[in-house]
This record gives sequence, structure tokens and C-alpha cells, in this order.
Amino acid sequence: MSSFSRIDNSIISTWWWTVDRWLLMSIAILITIGIVLVFGASPAVAEKLHLSSFHFVKRQLIFLGLSISVMFLVSLMSPTMVRRFGVILFGCCIILLLVTAVIGIEAKGSRRWIQLGSFTLQSSEFIKPAFIIFTAWMLSESNRVKDFPGWRISLASCAVVISLLISQPDLGQSFLVAIVWGVQLFMAGLAWIWFGGLVGLAFVGLILAYFILPHVEKRIDSFLFPQPGGNYQAEQSLSAFKNGGLLGQGPGEGIVKMRLPDAHSDYIFAVAGEEFGVVVCLLIILMFGVIVVRGFVNLLKEQDMFTVLAVAGLLIQFGTQAFINLAVNLSIIPSKGMTLPFISYGGSSMLSLSIAMGMILSLTRRYSQYKPGQINLSWGKQ
Repeated sequence: MSSFSRIDNSIISTWWWTVDRWLLMSIAILITIGIVLVFGASPAVAEKLHLSSFHFVKRQLIFLGLSISVMFLVSLMSPTMVRRFGVILFGCCIILLLVTAVIGIEAKGSRRWIQLGSFTLQSSEFIKPAFIIFTAWMLSESNRVKDFPGWRISLASCAVVISLLISQPDLGQSFLVAIVWGVQLFMAGLAWIWFGGLVGLAFVGLILAYFILPHVEKRIDSFLFPQPGGNYQAEQSLSAFKNGGLLGQGPGEGIVKMRLPDAHSDYIFAVAGEEFGVVVCLLIILMFGVIVVRGFVNLLKEQDMFTVLAVAGLLIQFGTQAFINLAVNLSIIPSKGMTLPFISYGGSSMLSLSIAMGMILSLTRRYSQYKPGQINLSWGKQ
């Protein structure tokens, strides 16, 4: 039983009795697994870069403390505050993306980061939850207010965001933003024929990217027509899962982290597979599934259109990002640098995901079920 009293009307007590504790528990499990895996995977990477063994571990723990605080503060917000925060964040991120294009540092052929002392800020991570909130607001207002140009504003904002992301270039994040926006449009009442047209347009965009962007062509060709040693990271990742088997080689006993340059970030799932086996990998996948499904279950009785579009968009972003990372590690799709939510090392990614989860926790709180003086266990019965 919680130490918070039901007759306590403080902000913290009200938060505890109204927030979805199943979601909290699932997020906590993912974060815990992520800490363990970063501890295991990052020292080998740090030593190859001539850094102290626990360089990435220490930074991740700092990011984690800040991220948990941000998630908690955002989850305390009311839906109106979440909307305002998202819109302000969206405007700031657009400016940051423009700044990145001018003074951003270049790495691996992309200009995606702004150097802030010892910290690098990847503004494309933060634009995702901000864009989802902004689009949910525009589409819900279009439905509520006659003649409000919410659909057109949503289209224009999507075009701006994707243009800025492609200019970096970052096709993966552009693809993710397009998927979420399409789902939100469909849920807002977009006709099937228009939805099909958007899907067709997305495929045309991918084909054009193949012929226009050399790095996209190279990755797709190496995936479709693999040559011995031509897709080194994917080959090492698959070998890690084979070595791990059902129960894994044991904590710290894996060797793939010695070979992969991104073992602590993009390919941390492969480290999990080698050291902890299929069982832990399935647990990780299960936790992602629980968060997404639980989030959508909370929307079944929701009547507010903004809340439905915002939470659905955030869940689709979270689930799709996880799927892309897992699929790359399992060599199901071409290689794409995208972190595994709450598992991979990365400050910008961790902070961005914490903002998104804080928004979901805030928008799915059940004030109507909170009756001071009574023990409410309804969350466990839904």
C-alpha cells in the first residue's frame, strides 16, 4: 500500500493516485535494463576511444537523473499545460534545427548536433514529441472550430519539419515523423483515398531518396545484395544473437561489443542478446508492447480529441522507434542509426523520450476515478 494518504490532496498525492502505475512500472523496468546494458556495453567502446572505462556510464547516469526529473515534472502538468509546453517546444525546436543547419557539427556525413560544452544537443530528437502535440492541437481545433485551417497548418508544419530533417540528412527521423503524422490524420477523420495517397507519396519519397542520397543507396544495396564483409555491423549483430542462445554467455562475457563501434547505442540490443540471451530480449520486447498497448487501452473511453491524437501519436512514435532499432539489430531492415528507447546510450534521446512519456502519463491520468478517502484499484482491473 502506498504511503500516500487518500485524504491527502497535495499535488504529489493526487498524481500518485491518478497516474497509470502499470505504465510507470513498465518504464522503470526498461530504464533498469538499460542501465545494466550500458554498464556492460559501454566500457569496451570507451576504451577504444581512449576514454575512461566508465565514461559513458557516468554520463548516462547523469542524463538518467535529469530525464526522470523531467518526466515526473511533465507528468504533473494538466492537459492544457502539456499542449502549451508542446507548442512552445515545437517553436524552439524549429529554431534549433535552423541553427543546426548553420553551426551544427558534422559526424558520419550528417550535420545533426549542436555542441554545448561537453554535451551535444540533437534537436531532431526533441522535435518529435513537440510536433506530435502541435499537430494534435491543430487537428483537434479543426474539428472543434468550423473553418479553422488546422489541416493545412498541420500539413505545412509537417513539410517544414521533414525538409529540415532531410537537409541534415536524417531520413530515418523524417520517415518516423511522416508515419506519426499520417496516423494522426487518419484518426482525425482523413478519408481512405487521401490516406492511401499519402502512403503512395511516402513510397515515392523513399524511391527518390534511394536515387538522390548516396548513403541511402549504399545502405539499401548492402541490405538487398549483401557481399561478404560488406555489411559488417549487421553480420556482427546476428552473430551476437547466435552466440547468446537462450540464456546468453553471461554478464560481461560478450565479444560483439569489442567489435561494434555503436555497441552502447544503436546495437545495444545485440549486446543484450549475446550476454543475456533470448529470454531477456523477449522481456525487452514485451515491455515495449506493454507500454504501447496499455497506452492505447487508456484511450478507449477518452472523449477529448486532442488527448486521443496526442497520446496515440506519442505511442506510435515510441513503438515505431523501438521496432526500427530492433529490426536493424535483427537485420530485418537496412541499417539506420536510431536508439532503442530507454535502453541505448544517448542524452538527447533519453531526455526527448522522457518528455514524451511524461506527456503520455499526464494525458492518461484518471481524475474522475480519484475519490479522496477511498482505495481505488481500478488501474489493475482494466
